[in-house]
Amino acid sequence: MDYVAHLSRDPKMKELIQEHGVLTLKKKKNLCLYLCYSIMSQQLSTKVASVIKNRFLALYDGKEPTPQEIVDTPFEKLRNIGMSNAKVQYVQNVARFEIEKGMDVKQLSRMSNEEVIAYLISIKGVGRWTIEMLLMFALCREDLFAIDDLGLRNAVIGLYDLKHRKKKTMDAGILKITRQWSPYRTYACLYLWRWKDNLPVSNNSRKK
Repeated sequence: MDYVAHLSRDPKMKELIQEHGVLTLKKKKNLCLYLCYSIMSQQLSTKVASVIKNRFLALYDGKEPTPQEIVDTPFEKLRNIGMSNAKVQYVQNVARFEIEKGMDVKQLSRMSNEEVIAYLISIKGVGRWTIEMLLMFALCREDLFAIDDLGLRNAVIGLYDLKHRKKKTMDAGILKITRQWSPYRTYACLYLWRWKDNLPVSNNSRKK
């Protein structure tokens, strides 16, 4: 893998690669459902998120629902599987956006990272961090660092012994370190999340 040799130039990253082995990205075809699942799982443990996802699919006889089926599902029916009022609204917002404007892989693949963010950010309940996760894990963009992810921030601060300072200064220090990983910053993120079992989590808990 090309990224292994490149990232291994950084001694800290080389240690993480040796510890966790080669990691890969795999594209997702259904971006609408990816966003829906992302919203469902926010602020939940992996185990609980899996239960909610299975209950969601059970509403549609175990099959992946179409956006129209999600929109047509009664609000209370979605609430009863364990989603909050806000999450139900946000999931249905995603489905409506797919119906009205579309978000298929070919369509978004023609856009830059910032163009995808600008396009999807208009969906109420979907913020920059969630879209960055889609870019990384669904569209497999190889060169992205999510600066607002707490796990990534903590890993960089801890691994590179960055001293406490104002957020603006800290951000500049973090980004300076991450630039050396380009054009494979997404792969670097995969290893940073594995440092002390960090999980992807937004720095903004209100809107991801």
